[in-house]
Formats: sequence, C-alpha cells, structure tokens
Amino acid sequence: MAAPLTIRMHPSDNVAIVANDGGLPAGTVLPCGLVLREKVPQGHKVALLDLPAHSPVLRYGIPIGHALQDVAAGSWVHERLLHMPEARGLAQLPMATAQPAPLPPLEGYTFEGFRNADGSVGTRNILAITTTVQCVSGVVDFAVQRIKAELLPLFPHVDDVVGLEHSYGCGVAIDAEGAEIPIRTLRHISLNPNFGGEVMVVSLGCEKLQPERLMPPGTIPITDTRSEPAALDVVCLQDEAHVGFMAMIEAIMATAREHLTRLNQRRRETVPASELVVGVQCGGSDAFSGVTANPAVGFCTDLLVRAGASVMFSEVTEVRDGIDQLTARASTPEVAQAMVREMAWYDAYLARGQVDRSANTTPGNKKGGLSNIVEKAMGSIVKSGTAPISGVLAPGEKLRQKGLIYAATPASDFICGTLQLAAGMNLHVFTTGRGTPYGLAEVPVIKVATRSELARRWHDLMDINAGTIADGTASIEDVGWELFHLMLEVASGRQKTWAERWKLHNALVLFNPAPIT
Repeated sequence: MAAPLTIRMHPSDNVAIVANDGGLPAGTVLPCGLVLREKVPQGHKVALLDLPAHSPVLRYGIPIGHALQDVAAGSWVHERLLHMPEARGLAQLPMATAQPAPLPPLEGYTFEGFRNADGSVGTRNILAITTTVQCVSGVVDFAVQRIKAELLPLFPHVDDVVGLEHSYGCGVAIDAEGAEIPIRTLRHISLNPNFGGEVMVVSLGCEKLQPERLMPPGTIPITDTRSEPAALDVVCLQDEAHVGFMAMIEAIMATAREHLTRLNQRRRETVPASELVVGVQCGGSDAFSGVTANPAVGFCTDLLVRAGASVMFSEVTEVRDGIDQLTARASTPEVAQAMVREMAWYDAYLARGQVDRSANTTPGNKKGGLSNIVEKAMGSIVKSGTAPISGVLAPGEKLRQKGLIYAATPASDFICGTLQLAAGMNLHVFTTGRGTPYGLAEVPVIKVATRSELARRWHDLMDINAGTIADGTASIEDVGWELFHLMLEVASGRQKTWAERWKLHNALVLFNPAPIT
C-alpha cells in the first residue's frame, strides 16, 4: 500500500483531503500521527482537529460549512455533517481594492492562425451553417453529411463543415424580457473567428426568428467602407422554387460551395499569442479540481494575460460564493459593479424557480468529495489566476477587449460553452475530475484531468494529466506551462485534441430565460 497522502490547502484549514487512489481505510496513521477513525474515500475530507457542533469547517482558508454535530479528529467529514453558510450579500463588497501588481509581459510566443477581415484570428477554418429554427435541423444535418462526403474533399484548406443546430426560433415569446439573450448568442456564434466571416443561414420561412432579425444589416463586418453591406445569404426551405426534399438539399449544397471556395483561399499565418481568445471551464468536478487542474489552468491564465491574450472564466453559481474575491480584483469600480449586476440578475433568476446556488452540485461532485457549492466555488475560481479582471460580459455578448474577462453564464457545461463561443472563443480548456467526453465541433477543446487515475483510465480522452501535481511528480507551474505550450500547438493545427480526433461534439444549447409559448 502507498504511503498515506493528504492535502491541506491553507494553513488555517481544519480538514484535509485524502489523495490516495481508493481512499484510506480505518486505522491508517497519517504522517502527522492522526489515526483515521473510519474509511475515507479518495478526495474526501478528514477532520484534522476535533470539530465541535456549530463550529466552522475550513478549507481554502474559508468556512465551507458548519458542523451539525461534534466531529472527532480523524473522522470522515462529508456533506451530511455540514450546514452550508448563506451566500455573501452583494452590498458593501470590496470594489477594485486588491489589484495585484502588473505581471511582466510574456513576449515572443506565436501560433499559426487564420487572420480574418475584421482582425480576429481563427484556430480552425470551418464552414458554419446557421439555422434560424429547430425545424430545419434535420434537413441541415442531411445536407452537411453530403457536403462533407462530396464537397469538402475538393477544398483541402477547409477543416470541417458544421450545422449550428439549436432548439430556439419558434414557439417562444420572442419579444419578452430575456429573449434578447438567445438571439444575440446565436448571432455572435455565427460570427465566431473560426468561421472566417462566411455567414450562411438556412431558414424555414414562417418562424418567429426571421433571418433579418437574427442578422440585421451591419452585423457582418466589411473591410472596405466604400462597399454596401452584402445581402444576407439565406436558403429558405419554404421557397416555392424548392420542389421536393432534394431541391432543398441541392440549394444548400450550391450555397455551401460558394462559401467553401472563399474559405479554401485562407491560409495560416504566424500571429502573436495575444490573438488567442480562451474560454476556461470545469465540469464533472471533484475535490481535486481546486488542487490540481484548476490551479494549473489559473497559472496558464496568467501566462496568457501576460502574453496579451483574452481569457474568459464563467459559471455564475460556481463563483458566487467568492464574489468578494472577484470584485476586489476588478481593474476598476465599474468592472466590480458589473460583476455585482450579473450576480444579482442570476440570484433573481434562480429565485423565480424557488432555488438558490446550492442547486448546482451533482451526485458526482459529492462522490468526488465536494460537500457543497461553497467548496466547489473556491476550487472553481482559481481557474482565473491572479490577474486583474478587466471586463464583464452579460450572457450572449461579444468580447471586444483583451485581458481577463468574466463572462457571466450558467454553470451547465453545454450552455457555458455555447455562450463562450458567442463571445468569440477560439480555443477551449475544460477541466474534469469525474470525467466527461465533452467536446465542441466549432472549436478545439483541451481537456485536463484532475487525477492520474482518471488520466490513465481515460488515456485517449484526456489531453493533459494534472494529477501529477497531487502525485508530487510535477508542480502547478510545470503543468501550467505544459498547457500553455499545448494550446499553441493545438491553435496552430499541428496537434488535434482527443475530442477532435474522435469527433466528439456536444450540441449547442442556447440560454433562454424568456417564456416558451
């Protein structure tokens, strides 16, 4: 049996997590001399001191709960023994009071990307076919399969063809408060840098989300100010010219050929690392997420910010309990107030469903050692590194600045990824402890395992093993640099992620807080 290994995150913590594969049995003597009173599973907490009833249980140096009963030192501390504290109020928060000293610039790093007419850079060269309504998804999927089989081989410089399928577009209160979120999300996804400015739309014809409402004049950037905005390129399935199903397919394929011809003229060129727009996210989290993978991502986030890149962190319910940490790191009081605005909006959204942020945690989170959302949030926030937070995006908004950005999204993996795509993400980093085969067709997804056991078992799904940090064979800095260099290789197209190799693609999920009719 391997020597007992526990990890304590902060000197004031009165619990530590068990790092050994399979956990530790009752009677195990820890290096500090403490004897386990019962079996403690891997990732779960052991009391380092006697914890009287109602006393705070400290991890990451903050109370993640209060003991519901007396807990003896050496006992397993799980969610059934904890009372979760109330969320921090949104008044009297520290506003831009703890800005760290500027980090030195990180220069000389580049990747090979596709420069777009609007100045943005893609990491892939993809034809995306936007849909206005779910009704056309089956037709578009049929057409995409034929385009891939018959047309794509003729255009070797185009990486893929994807249909932007979603469940919105009709049967919705399209003028209600909140309806602007899914509409602008789909609009901005259509303009993602990986699509090269080639906007192609397939419409049914009778839907509420008409093409002109989705992509109004002036939406698509033009480089020559003397030119008139090009007409939106739409294939409408209810057009009387389409007689039969195959007529629809042929119309979509003919339009696609025109876009593929232009995309095929694009070539990669050397661009600075500052052109990366990275979305970071975690899913299937466990107690190691905040110990290994997320701190390594946070270190890499700092490297990216130093290189002049844009990095977005998100997931409102998974940062809500650390809002005071975030507002303090804001670059200005206005940025801090924008974060408060997004937290308040989401608090009210959850309250309408008679829940709060505690609804976030899953059975898998708890099996992996996370007792509640407070503990989960403390481990999630560290993905953001230490840089000042320079901007805030509401759901569905497009990113227009560099630096560390808080992009407010739900914590759902699929909705968060969809909203980060809309913001302009050209590379995605996703950490997981329980394991998920998550991937997106629109952007490369680099997956980081929190534990070595997961990385070994899912050796052809995980791109980086951050479990080496807990094993003691690598440092947070080592894994952070490994991730940084891998990102440049993936962004350049020299290396594919496992999700890309297996073509594992999750559906886009639009966030629609407005009513369904």
